[in-house]
Amino acid sequence: MTTTRPETTTDPTTTDAAQAPQPTLHVEVFSDIACPWCYIGKRRFAGALAQFEHHEHVRVTFRAYQLSPDAPVGSTETEAQVLSRTKGIPLDQVATMFAQVTSTARSVGLEYDFDTVRPANTFDAHRLVHAAYELAPERAADVVEALFSAHFEQGVAVDDRAELLRIATEVGLDADDVAGVLDSESSAAAVLADRDLAASLGVRSVPFFVFDRRLAVSGAQREEVFLQALTQAWPTAEA
Repeated sequence: MTTTRPETTTDPTTTDAAQAPQPTLHVEVFSDIACPWCYIGKRRFAGALAQFEHHEHVRVTFRAYQLSPDAPVGSTETEAQVLSRTKGIPLDQVATMFAQVTSTARSVGLEYDFDTVRPANTFDAHRLVHAAYELAPERAADVVEALFSAHFEQGVAVDDRAELLRIATEVGLDADDVAGVLDSESSAAAVLADRDLAASLGVRSVPFFVFDRRLAVSGAQREEVFLQALTQAWPTAEA
């Protein structure tokens, strides 16, 4: 007596689904290292992304934006003095504003210390971010986080070259490699390109989040707003 094995069949739908390339949603985040709401917005967006079911297929790129491109390097003023002088706001009112934003920052796990914040021109800080994208893209988000924390929580001058190199090495980048990129025209050109891109997209304030160049969210919105944007943008993400 001869027995035969039943033929094994494969569901073509399942096979195709397994082999089909996964879509990727690209989110571009325009922000400035010296913008307190940008750090809060970054933290809130990260919270929303962690809840998003397709978070592994979301690519985030941080874009440079300078709120005060003419700010001096190595300023000796306090943050309160700069804001009071440039915006015409009394110092006591500035103190109230700082207290409010500090409270909001604390709600997302950040410890702002405006008494030690050192006003800075952020052009070279943005160049460092682009250096990270050039040298080790997987470290770029760590560089952004380290720069924000250095500025708002640690009283570090983020327009000081030595401090920038220290931050770079602390997140795992090679100081000599970073120095080489910072000395090149490529990082400066990348920052200026982000500026031009922001203008072409109509970015007038930061933080500003762009989802596949089809949907945008302005401001440090609540996590649920960012989660809604991710959900809305996902169906049209391309493989």
